[in-house]
Amino acid sequence: MSLEIFFIVLAIGVVAGTLAWLFVKHGSMGPIGDVLVGISGALIVAFMLPTIGISLGGGLVGPIILATIGAVLALFLLRKAKTA
Repeated sequence: MSLEIFFIVLAIGVVAGTLAWLFVKHGSMGPIGDVLVGISGALIVAFMLPTIGISLGGGLVGPIILATIGAVLALFLLRKAKTA
């Protein structure tokens, strides 16, 4: 993976992490912490799903949707782990 691709995925992760922070109703780590957790979830899903053949098409909207799903899942799992 080139450095350019990494920064594009990172930017998509920031957008997805912010969207996830809004969807999960402002999680428990504050906005910056939630966006960072969202970025990590987005990056994991952005790399994992295409390798197993799941894609939402080309362009920029598909990766943002996939990354947002990963970010929401990461924030949801973190919230459940903190309450358990």
